[in-house]
Parts: sequence; structure tokens; C-alpha cells
Amino acid sequence: MATYNKRGYKPKTKPEKEEEELIDDSESTTAEVFESLDEGANKTEEWVSNNQNAIIGVIAAIALAALVYWAYNEFIQSPKQNEALLESIKANELYAAALNASGQEQDSLYNLALEGADGKYGLIKIADEYAGTDAGNLANYQAGMAYLNIGGDKYQKAIDYLSAYDGGDRVMEALAQAGIGDALVQVKQYDDAVSYYLNAADTEPNEFSSPKYLLKAAKAALQAGDNAKAVSALERIENEYSDSAEAQNAKVLLGQAKAKN
Repeated sequence: MATYNKRGYKPKTKPEKEEEELIDDSESTTAEVFESLDEGANKTEEWVSNNQNAIIGVIAAIALAALVYWAYNEFIQSPKQNEALLESIKANELYAAALNASGQEQDSLYNLALEGADGKYGLIKIADEYAGTDAGNLANYQAGMAYLNIGGDKYQKAIDYLSAYDGGDRVMEALAQAGIGDALVQVKQYDDAVSYYLNAADTEPNEFSSPKYLLKAAKAALQAGDNAKAVSALERIENEYSDSAEAQNAKVLLGQAKAKN
């Protein structure tokens, strides 16, 4: 039987057929992707529905924690900070006066700063009662330095209070580390002192204090019999702080330390 084509009919070329097949495959793949997305969305909705109580609980817990943190800072910590600052005024005045005094008067002023006067807390009480505040933290530093200057049997207390100071100011942190080193030297724990002096030198490196701490580290190391550490500290002064006031002294000690190696 003869087959006729309609007028105007042109048989499709092979490329046209392949293009149609590609379009059909693409439409099929797109449909599958959307179907997969729908299934995923349905599963997500189902999971959320099944776990909505837990989700709400977590969100509520986070919100509550944020509220508690805000309330603590607003109604407890801030007023405590202000109270601590007011309470520490007298102790700070006595401590400042002690820094500018000497001899027996200095010791007396340091003790008053530590114990308190005129019905006001001293540094010991401030550090304890207002722990966690800026004033309480500063009181740890000041108490440690007061005990270090009083000396005698107070060096361990100096170490304890200076160790309790948690920094916040890098210069004061370096001073605290060096203060611990000084106290350790006084009780002849030279090897431990070296580490604190080196930490002090590196906490806030500068041309003024770092060479001082490095020189102290070297002297403590020599006392401990650790010539290698002494040489290392002295060479740092020679190489990094050659213009410092300690450089000439360091040069002499370096020669002595190398001769002992």
C-alpha cells in the first residue's frame, strides 16, 4: 500500500530527531529533580512537625540564656563593678602613697592598703569580695606588689596574688609576671624565676622594660647554673636591644656566661 505525506511535510533530519530526544530527556530529568525536591521538602516538614517541641525548647533555652546573661550584667555585674570602684578608692589612695614613700612609712602604708582604713575595705577584702570585677582584679595585682615590697615572709603571698591577676592590660601583665619572678628569686627558686622573666619580656616587648626583664632572666639563670639560658637571654639583649641601658652590662655577663660553658 502506498504511503503519502501531507503537502508541505518534510521528513525530520537525524539531528532534529536527536534534539527532540534530548529535550524530552531534559524535561524528564527536570521533572525528576522537582519531584525529588518535593519529597525532600515533605520529609523536612515531617521532621520539623515531629520535632517541633524539641526545636522550640532549644530556641527557648537560647533566648533564656541570652536574657539571663543580659540580666546578670545589667542588674548584678554592673552595680557590683560600680560598688567595687567606690569601695576601692581609699585602698588605691593608700597604695599610691606607699609607692611614693620609703622605709618604715612605706611598709606602714602598704599594710594599711592591704588591710583597709577609715572603715573602707583593703586590697585583700576587695580582691575577695569583688572577685570577677575590674577592681577586684586590680586589687590582686596591687596586693601582690604590696607583699613583694614588704618582703620578709610575705613572698609567697606576693606570688599568690600576682598569679591571681588575670591581665587585661599587657603592660601590667608583664609587671605581674616580673613581680612573680622577683619573689621567686627572693626565695631562691631561680630556675622558676627565669620563665616568669622571659614571659614578662615577651608579653609587651619594648625597648625600655624587655631588656630589663631579659637581664633579670639571665642573672637568675646564672644563679640556677643554667648557663645556656643565660647566654640566650643575654644574646637577645645584644641583638634586639643593643641601644638599651642594659646592653653594656649584658655584654660583660655574656662573656662570663660563655666562659662557663
